[in-house]
Order: sequence, then structure tokens, then C-alpha cells
Amino acid sequence: MERTRSDRSGHRDDPTEAVPKVQKEDPAPVGKGLTVISDTLRNLPSRPGVYRMLNAKGDALYVGKAKNLKKRVTSYTRIESMPMRLQRMVMETHHLEVVTTHTEAEALLLESNLIKQLKPRYNILLRDDKSFAYIMVTGNHPYPRILKHRGKRKPPHQYYGPFASAGAVNHSLATLQRVFLLRTCSDAVFANRSRPCLLHQIKRCCAPCVDKVTEEDYSELIRQSQNFLNGDSNEIQEELSRHMEAASKELDFESAAAYRDRIRALTNIQSHQDINLPSNDDTDVIGLHRAGGQSCVQIFFFRGGQNFGNRAYYPSHNSDDEDGAIIEAFLGQFYDTIAAPRTILVSHEPPNKELIAEALGIRAERKVEILVPARGNKRKLIDHVSLNAREALGRRMAESSTQLKLLKSLAEIFDLPATPERVEVYDNSHISGTHMVGGMIVSGPTGFEKNAYRKFNIKNTDLSPGDDYGAMREVLTRRFARAQKEDPERTKGIWPDLVLIDGGKGQLSTAQQTLEDLGVDDVPLVAISKGPDRNAGREQFHRVDKVPFTLPPAHPALYFLQRLRDEAHRFAISSHRYRRSKAIVRSELDEVAGIGGQRKKALLHRFGSAKAVAQAGVDDLSTVDGISAGLAKRIYDHFHPDH
Repeated sequence: MERTRSDRSGHRDDPTEAVPKVQKEDPAPVGKGLTVISDTLRNLPSRPGVYRMLNAKGDALYVGKAKNLKKRVTSYTRIESMPMRLQRMVMETHHLEVVTTHTEAEALLLESNLIKQLKPRYNILLRDDKSFAYIMVTGNHPYPRILKHRGKRKPPHQYYGPFASAGAVNHSLATLQRVFLLRTCSDAVFANRSRPCLLHQIKRCCAPCVDKVTEEDYSELIRQSQNFLNGDSNEIQEELSRHMEAASKELDFESAAAYRDRIRALTNIQSHQDINLPSNDDTDVIGLHRAGGQSCVQIFFFRGGQNFGNRAYYPSHNSDDEDGAIIEAFLGQFYDTIAAPRTILVSHEPPNKELIAEALGIRAERKVEILVPARGNKRKLIDHVSLNAREALGRRMAESSTQLKLLKSLAEIFDLPATPERVEVYDNSHISGTHMVGGMIVSGPTGFEKNAYRKFNIKNTDLSPGDDYGAMREVLTRRFARAQKEDPERTKGIWPDLVLIDGGKGQLSTAQQTLEDLGVDDVPLVAISKGPDRNAGREQFHRVDKVPFTLPPAHPALYFLQRLRDEAHRFAISSHRYRRSKAIVRSELDEVAGIGGQRKKALLHRFGSAKAVAQAGVDDLSTVDGISAGLAKRIYDHFHPDH
């Protein structure tokens, strides 16, 4: 790829003489932006590529792709024909960066990636912080394990999904356990079992750990489960029926009953498929609905003909963006991190349908087809998904209206200068001062903004155990010092309009002093303390240099503030539990130099526990894969320092 960059160096004293004026009242800023574009055009190639318009601070205003960069960027010089929104974009342009690509499809992929990364103000943005869950069948064990997985997919494991939610994955895993009796325990637990676990007793596992099933028979169960996940459930049901009949004829009624229960479990999951595709193809169905200047994109996932759930998205866009353009932006950004299925059904045709299908095919390493059904079962499916999008958008708009009213009430209650757009709530969690964690949650006009949540592992070793004041001081110092560094002009929307703290006068005083030490004196602070006997509904609200007060028990804002406080409490506790659980499962093997994840795993598989490793001799240790004689001696010396 080749990069080109243009800025305002070498501009004329009066650039408006060389370009047409658009806004009579202030032509100079538009002229400067046009001059940047004109200067870039002189050396711009007629090749595919991506261009970025940046403002004076270097923030991206817009990212676009082009089959012919020179022609596309030239269109921005005809400013009279542009809507006011694009005129403002050109006016704010301070410099322009260009990356050339080999093909237009490559440019489209790069554009989607940059939009997700930079979040330019004038682009259609897909706002999503959630990763997708998959079902993983492990491939590094003679008795594969089946479990839920998030994150990077690695061989030799096999993955099925994506699923729209963790609930959909858990439901499918429960079905797989009932029907195919597959193990879910870890390899360490598996290696150290001497008798079947409870899952075997309730007929959720075939107990391969104690040789209740042969490796060949277990492999057959794995094959059947994979066929099920690929959509071949009818064939599996027929096969189970044949086994049940054969067991009945041989008067093996216990086995016949077991097959019957598995057939019932399989029938149950099939009956819950509320909408289905006419084939077993992997397909995503995408519907768009717009109302009140907002839009909802609903996507349903079908894998092997089975419905793997659905999810709603609310992209950020301008009112004059076309429906097809919104769908196209969604496709490019959504499939940036996951592979597109072979078929995608959409409610509105993207302007560059063939191009984006080609680009998604390059990314997925297979052919991808984008269809806009006009009739038949596929059209009915699109209508169903679009109806879900309409209903989801209606619920969101109703919730946003209520949320806005509650935020306005906070402005009145706490004498804020305007309705808060961003409310931050802080709380700490620990047990006897250990593993102390601070939590920050964020709420705004659309509700809780979970992608903005932050946890703070307390690092100050000089704090006394359980020093909540010291922990709050560290949390606020780290949070606002970073905000001062990343957004000193307060233009990126990361500064709060109101800070709520779970605590009383002491916490409020600590927070006030901390912000004053940082030079922050214009962020409203409110502390929420439990009332007498710590009764919910009798909370007291403390403000700087104000008399504490309570709200009437039936006041709508009181319940809202309780929700905010409880969400911060929940987040802080869950963060603390996660940190504590990591410390609990940490093994003494982690302290041995040269022992990483793979070698630790190999040692635990060989000996069963860290205690058994500590008792092993050098010769026994050196028989483990990846453990050399020198490393075995080092491990032995670690556990026997006086030897």
C-alpha cells in the first residue's frame, strides 16, 4: 500500500480566491478545507484506495473508500451541490490522508476496519462492545470436551456458532449433554476421577473418565453431536430410534429408556425453533427499521438450519443516510471480526452489493452471497426479522424517553446546570482489605453504557487493609488524570456531568479533595449513603457545602438512583470476585522460572496437582513433555530449597 498525506503547508494567504465561496457569512473556513483537498488532488493517483479527512486535532472526521481516488476526492470540491452536513465536514478538514490499495474490495475491507477503529464523526457507526460466544469441541484429547468459548479460535479445536447470547449457548450445551452425554469437565478433573460424578448419575454424561464408555463409542457420540450442530438432527433422531427399538427387542429396557430420554431431549430442542430456514445452509438474516431519526438493525443467526438466536444493533448515522447505505456500513463493520456465512439475506439492497459480497468473501475465504428476497419463504423471514427490529426500536425509544426524564430530574434535584449526558458511579469492594477493587459504571440517555465501565485493581501497597478512603482516592486520581491526558479540551464525551459515590460525608470529602488536587473543580459530586438501619428507600444524599437530604419514598428519581448505586455495587463485587478467583486458582508452579501455561498444564496432567509435582523427583519430572533435565532440577530445587 502507498500512503499520501496533505496538510495546510504552502497555502495561499487568501485561499478563497482559488475556490468558490459557499457560506457568505464565513467563507474562509470552507476555503481552507477546500484548499487542503485541492492540494491533495495534485498528486492523487487514479487507483483504488481509502481516504481519511482529519480535523485540526488529528481526529478522523470521515473515512471513505473509492475505486478511483482522484475522481472520488474531486467530488468534494463541488461544494455547492453538497448537503450542509458534508459542507461542515469539508469546512472542518485540516488535512487529508490517503492509502492506495490493489483492488476496490481491499479498499472496502480497510475502510470498514478504520471506521471501527477511529469512529469518525461523519460515518455511519456500528456501536457494539460485545463478543460472540461459540460452542467449542476440543481436539487435543482422546475424549473431547464440549464447552462455551469466547475469544480467538485456535486449531485443533472445532467451533460452532456464533450464538447471539450466552443464554443461547448454555441452552444448546444443556441439550448436547442430555442427548449425547458428552463430558464438560476440565482435563485435570478428568484425569483424577476414580468414580463417576453427579452428571453421570443424572444422565448428563457417559463417564468416559472411569471407562464407562470406550474411546470408539465416545468418538461416535462426538460425531453425532457435530452432525447435530451442522443441522443433521433428523438423521440423528432416526438413528437413536433404531437403537431404542433394537434395545427393546433384546429386552434391554434400561438402555431403551436411555435412548428414549435422549430422543425426547432432541425433540424438545427442535420444537423450540420458532422460525426456520427452508434449508440447512449457514445464513444470517438482517432487517432494518427506522423511526424518529433512529434505526435498529436486527440480525438472526442460522447455522445448519438451526436458529442460533438474534441480536439488535442501533447504528449511529445521519438522518439523510439511505437505508441501503446503513445496511452496507453494518455489513462491513459487523463482519470485520467474524467470518460471514455463505448466504446473507438483507431487507434493503446495499449500493455496492456485489463489491461488499466480494470483500466479505475475501475475509471469510469462501464465496459469500448477499440476497434481497422479494417473495417466498425468504421474504417472509425478512419480514419477521424487520418486525423484530421495529419492536426493538420502539422499546428502545420508550426506554430512552423515560431515561431522559429521569436524567432531567437529577438536574433539578442536584442543581445541575443542564441535563447530564454522562453519569459516573463509583464503588469499592474487598474482603478484609484483600484483593481490593474499585468499580466505575456509566449511565446516559440510552441507559447503562457497559462498554464504558472500568475496574481499578488497587495498587497502592501502603494502604491499610480496608482503607476505603485511600482506595477511592486512588481510583479517582487514576480516572481523572487519564481524562486530563486523553481529553484536555473535554470534547470527546469522556468527562462526566455528574459523579455519584457510594458512601457518606467521608467519601464525599475524599473525592472533593482528590479532584481539587488534580485541578478539577467543576465536576458535580454527590455521595449516597444508606439511611438509618441501612434501609433502602431512606438514603441520604450529600453534596459539597450543602445540607444532606432525602427524597420521598415514592419519588421516581429515588428508584433510579438506587439502580445506579446497586449497579455500581454489583460491578465492583463481580470485579473483586474475579480477581479473588484468579488468586485462588494461581498455583505455586507459577512462581517457577521457565514454567509457562503449556508446561504447567503438562505437569498437572501428569501428576494431577501442584502438591504432587512438589513431591516428585527429578527423574519423574524430566519424563514430562517439554521438561528438560535442567528444568526438572530447577523445579525440584524450587520445592526443596534446603536439599
